[in-house]
Amino acid sequence: MSRLLYRIGHFSGRHPWRVILTWIAIAAAAFLLNQSYGGTADETFKLPGVESQKAAEALEDKFPQETVSTSNIIFHSDQDLTRPDVRAAMAKARTDLAAIPHVVAVSDPYDARGPTLSEDAQTGFTTLAFDTTDKNTAAQADAADRATEPLRAAGVQVEYDGGLGYAKTAEEGGISSEMIGVACAVVILALAFGSLVAMSLPVVVALVAILIGFSAIGLVSGVMAVPEITTIVAMMLGLGVGIDYALFILTRHRQNLANGMPVPEAVGRANATAGLSVLFAGVTVIVAITGLQLSGIRMLTVIGWGSALMVTVTLLAALTLLPALLGLAGRRVNSLRIPFVKPKPAYNPRSKSSRWSAKVVAQPIRYGIAAVVLLGALAVPVFSMHLGFPDAGNDASTSTTRKSYDLLAEGFGPGVNGPLQVVIEMNGTAPAAIDGVGQALKDDPGIASVDAVAFSPQGDLASFGVTPTTSPQNAKTGELVDRLRQDLLPDALSGTEANPMVTGTTAMEADLSAQLQERMLWFLGAVIGLSFVILLIVFRSILVPLKAALLNILSIAASYGVLVAVFQWGWGAGLIGLDGSVPIMPLAPMLMFAVLFGLSMDYEVFLLSRVREQFQRHGDAKAAVVEGVGSTARVITSAALIMIAVFGAFVLNDEATTKLFGVGLSVAVILDVTLVRMVLVPAAMSLLGRHAWWLPRRLHRILPDIHLEGDDADDLLLPTPVPPPDLAATAPGAG
Repeated sequence: MSRLLYRIGHFSGRHPWRVILTWIAIAAAAFLLNQSYGGTADETFKLPGVESQKAAEALEDKFPQETVSTSNIIFHSDQDLTRPDVRAAMAKARTDLAAIPHVVAVSDPYDARGPTLSEDAQTGFTTLAFDTTDKNTAAQADAADRATEPLRAAGVQVEYDGGLGYAKTAEEGGISSEMIGVACAVVILALAFGSLVAMSLPVVVALVAILIGFSAIGLVSGVMAVPEITTIVAMMLGLGVGIDYALFILTRHRQNLANGMPVPEAVGRANATAGLSVLFAGVTVIVAITGLQLSGIRMLTVIGWGSALMVTVTLLAALTLLPALLGLAGRRVNSLRIPFVKPKPAYNPRSKSSRWSAKVVAQPIRYGIAAVVLLGALAVPVFSMHLGFPDAGNDASTSTTRKSYDLLAEGFGPGVNGPLQVVIEMNGTAPAAIDGVGQALKDDPGIASVDAVAFSPQGDLASFGVTPTTSPQNAKTGELVDRLRQDLLPDALSGTEANPMVTGTTAMEADLSAQLQERMLWFLGAVIGLSFVILLIVFRSILVPLKAALLNILSIAASYGVLVAVFQWGWGAGLIGLDGSVPIMPLAPMLMFAVLFGLSMDYEVFLLSRVREQFQRHGDAKAAVVEGVGSTARVITSAALIMIAVFGAFVLNDEATTKLFGVGLSVAVILDVTLVRMVLVPAAMSLLGRHAWWLPRRLHRILPDIHLEGDDADDLLLPTPVPPPDLAATAPGAG
């Protein structure tokens, strides 16, 4: 493999314009195709086979007139909304709202069949029904503003929820998280390389790859439902790994130039050495993310494949486009020096990282225990993790969606923001047989109100709208769902063939959590197992991949604990723009595990490939650890800082879910690059010594020899290494 990468790098370095023009053509074609045939984000969430989804589909099938998309406009005044001047303004507003494109119905807040007017008549709402499920646009929000202006003139507060509310919030704009991440990466690269030319190359490679990857995801969304979070996660990964992968190859290329190699040769050797590490690191990330296929949840599967597509494009760009840019830059790659930034050698035995790793290697038990205790303490909050979907109640207090949520809760009770739907398949049961269901629902202390029963035109489906006494995220609402399913409804329909079901946000959360728990072990086994196999092949060792898996799980658990403390417990929530606690999105733990496990393996490959190289040279296991850490610490730290900056920038996003991923991913990288890479890995490798590279004889014969540092690319690629000791023969338990 290293020979192939060497040829690719050497060719790209000699013929840069051929490669660059090819990438430009691909980027232009992808962009134009996306503009012509690409789709938009689809937030449709389905859980095939579960009760809540079956009930929702039954409603959609039997009550098609009630399945159009809707948004509410909430009105509030400290005075009575039934005043004549307000009624007149409301009538005009409803007429103008009905004229907005795609609006097919506008409810009357004064309709006695409500309840759409609170008991004190100070809060009311009207529901706009649309003939399309597409997201509401800023133009529709502007039209709603114009239509409701007479109400504002009458002293009425007007707020929006649902699609209209989020369309209005999107109008505010601002600097994007992506641009902040890129700006931070530019500063870090400038300090790392001390050259404007060298700094610009990884950024260019990442941006080109992101353009192509983003366009490809857009094309996919034209033929299937792709949620918006797919592009968010893919963008995070594309920026992070795209710049990081280019950084590692560029660093090795500059070292080669400093050793006097011609430019094409330096590019080829960088591609065959650092590029090979990048290749296996990228494959590990892709394998981990595509493991989301085993979740059985379509949304997670789409997120996984979309993110894997982005990582694949960035990986290819790092291995082909970057070498071409390096060939084009030639020896000017270090030009346009940045003042006051001095170049540093790749390995300095007196550097801080070298001295630190020497301390850890000398006293591995002391440092290892300290790091494990700290990570374990951070992981403790995981045991109280509560999964739930964030809603408008978690939006910023200044947003119209949050104001709408609070006004409705104050005027109609907290349960109005998360109603449940009881759906009954009649299966030949007489309508009179369900008369007791409505009364049983009203008698439950957790239910505030029950709508009149509605029958489908064929009479084969009955439906009750149920408003709980508690909010959607309240644990008592989840208990109500369980009570309805397990006791109340079966008892009320005892002796009939009717089949009761419960749907709604809280019911969907319960079903989702159950499905995730059922699939979690399969998912974890697949991701960890496949990553283990990849590292087994790469490092030809049993203990190295086993150690990597255990340490990665520990650091990921610690990052989960931080998420619970910040989002669920509210510790420091105000520092990241949250007004209070936020539940952990049910999809987040599995999705973050896939992403973080793959990214952690990145640094494992980059660090231990250098440790292995040094061990093969002289056979001193402890010295190899010190030299490996010392020679990679600076570039790994730079790469980690870029990743932290990219992920951390997304904390500035207004959406709680995006903040959650930004905090979780950035904290995980911080823990990984400090406690894991700089403490636990050196400590563990020191304790394992030469046995870290033990491989049974049978596997020694079967596994391919990857030559991770590229020593098979060319006879001149690297000095001939000292043959490693025959650990298969000397290690305890060999064979």
